[in-house]
Amino acid sequence: MSYCVNCGVKLEPSLTECPLCNTPVINPKELYDKKKTSPYSKQRGQVDVVKRKDLAILSSIVLIATSISCLLLNLFVFSGNMWSLFIIGACLLLFVLIFPAVIYTKLPIYISLLFDGIAVGFYLYMITFNTASTEWFLGLALPILLLVTILVEIFALLLRSFPVSFITTALYFFAEAALLCVGIELLIHHYFDTALRLTWSAVVLTVCSVIAILLITVLSRRRLRDAVRRRLHF
Repeated sequence: MSYCVNCGVKLEPSLTECPLCNTPVINPKELYDKKKTSPYSKQRGQVDVVKRKDLAILSSIVLIATSISCLLLNLFVFSGNMWSLFIIGACLLLFVLIFPAVIYTKLPIYISLLFDGIAVGFYLYMITFNTASTEWFLGLALPILLLVTILVEIFALLLRSFPVSFITTALYFFAEAALLCVGIELLIHHYFDTALRLTWSAVVLTVCSVIAILLITVLSRRRLRDAVRRRLHF
């Protein structure tokens, strides 16, 4: 049995309002059944996407302004050495790295990697202005950079030319890691006019060779390859 909350008159179960004072009759249980309305709008908005051209202009202006500011500070304020060349070279390197991603996305991957190698080489060359000689650049840094660029180009070529999977990518990576370490050690020995022999790179070569042989075995056996993929979830 219910009663009016205003005048206290006895109410029938079927009434929706008090017959005496017309006060609405509300069942307390119905308050919990009603969905609570959120004070926030449910309509989703969308932020305008930044245009690629605007992003390219902004990035270029920031890098150019940074380079010019550091150069002016170096020439007129902190003129002890040409430290600004490090900043200018870094800005150029960043510009070359973001160029294919922001400014010109249709640039072939091989050309982009080549530009990256040239930018790194230019950055290393600018460092020579703060060193006693350029012998380290021509005799060691530049050959190592050429080796790294060639290996990266070959890695990209392999990924583009053959079916790609986790196992094949790992195989290419360990094979090129071994070649890179061997090449770096031989170039170091050549630069210091010592005997061309393998020491620390022989360890890397041995480990990478074992892993490469294991991966080749997995790739050559279909049943083993499928079992490895199921267990490693790739």
